Amino acid sequence: MTAFNAVRFRVKPGHDQKFLDAHKNINWPGLKHAHMIKTGDHSYCVIAEWADMESLAKARANMIATLDSFALRPESWIVFG
Repeated sequence: MTAFNAVRFRVKPGHDQKFLDAHKNINWPGLKHAHMIKTGDHSYCVIAEWADMESLAKARANMIATLDSFALRPESWIVFG
């Protein structure tokens, strides 16, 4: 059965392109499609479609590592929320 997840981001002004570029080449096993939706000024939502819940669960470590790479950078250009 297909599975979906959604993550909302607020990007600090001046960092939108860096954020978008970082999401261009994400390709994890089981990921069918990932859609980036601009929801407002410096605000985005990623909706991802997965082959099944098992694929989504197996990718969690990769997803968290990607999120941590943004949140832990000194310039902290993404605010999660």
